[in-house]
Amino acid sequence: MKRNFVSATVASLLACALIGAPVSRAQQQPGLSGEARSEVSDMMHDAYSEVQKHYFDPKLQGLDWNARYQQYSARIPNARDLGEGFRIVAAFLSGLKDSHTFFIPPARATRYEFGYRYALVGNSCFITQLRPKTDAESKLHIGDQVVNLNGYRIDRGDFHDAEYYFNILAPQAQMTFDVRSPDGQERKAVVNAALKPLKKTMDLTQGEDLYDLVRQDQNEDHATRSRIIEKDDVAIWKLQQFDLDIDGVEKGFGMARKHKTLILDLRGNGGGSTTTLGLMVGSVFPGDTKIADRVGRNSPKPMIGKHHGKTFDGKLIVLVDSGSASSSELFARVVQLNHRGTVIGDKTAGAVMEAWPYSESQGADSRIFYEFSVTDANLIMSDGQSLEKTGVVPDELLLPTGADLAAGRDPVLARAAELAGVKLDPVEAGKLFPYEWLPL
Repeated sequence: MKRNFVSATVASLLACALIGAPVSRAQQQPGLSGEARSEVSDMMHDAYSEVQKHYFDPKLQGLDWNARYQQYSARIPNARDLGEGFRIVAAFLSGLKDSHTFFIPPARATRYEFGYRYALVGNSCFITQLRPKTDAESKLHIGDQVVNLNGYRIDRGDFHDAEYYFNILAPQAQMTFDVRSPDGQERKAVVNAALKPLKKTMDLTQGEDLYDLVRQDQNEDHATRSRIIEKDDVAIWKLQQFDLDIDGVEKGFGMARKHKTLILDLRGNGGGSTTTLGLMVGSVFPGDTKIADRVGRNSPKPMIGKHHGKTFDGKLIVLVDSGSASSSELFARVVQLNHRGTVIGDKTAGAVMEAWPYSESQGADSRIFYEFSVTDANLIMSDGQSLEKTGVVPDELLLPTGADLAAGRDPVLARAAELAGVKLDPVEAGKLFPYEWLPL
């Protein structure tokens, strides 16, 4: 799940949008209708209730939850539109400073596709992918460092928060970039999104709307699928999310056992199911292995990777980066703590809690749907430490440069192959798992 620890940048974004000086009645126009105000108020109350009932810390990080609820509820009548109302709900939850407790607002009637992807490398943000035939492709270049985004500086301290703000809470039809190319030249680029109107109301009792949702899920599953490439004595496994069942895990390790070395690429893997995590851990150790202790409102409970099937006992190299979060971080740290393999790449996200989604809806004949992720356990590793806000520091810190990205080189995977005794050119490594765009 995405982080939502509010940094100085996003706190200022929210402050500018939500909690600035009082706004006059004229400035508030058009403002929320009575119905919309009621909807946002109900969302706020749902957020208040779900956290109060389920949050792992009964003291709620020392916050006066009732007072905070009253404080933020009082801001709803001043919201100028639904988007600002959603941001008030998000700002209410942000006080917990918890990576896994956040608000997912109702789907919008317009899809924004900018045609670019960016990612953290070390402390800097870089353009990593550009969609052909988009405005972004004509104005940005892979390997450009994003210095400022819509006027806000982007670095490790605020990257995930800005991503949450601009992609989920407040999508913009136009984004302004201040970028620095690999040769040091700086320029400004204003990138327009491709806007795709969506149905405001979907009838899931009718075939067409239901099939559209099924196709969307199928496309997303295909783009994030697990992929394995076999090269000499090495299996290179690109696992994009922890979503495999036991058959999927055993299929992957069945291929890995044919080789002396497994390179498990968890870069960009934001986590997923703890069941998959347990199966993965249980496949690389000869016996049951403790992953962490779940610490919540009840007595701590151990999270165990139970041994199953035939163990992969070959050499293990795990690749991580700043996009590796949650279950990815737990797997990498278990490997480190038990001296099972080598972790290479960038420091991970530091977004490691266990949470549960709580779906809500409103309406009678037609309904709106939204969701809250609420942390129900902190995860304490066998060394007594939590990875939340700290992340995993690789055994070998290795970062691609902007020039590497621009040239399509993957020096991290090439280095892992070298450790496995296989020669892999960085350009060849960069072509093994091409990025796949979802259909527009």
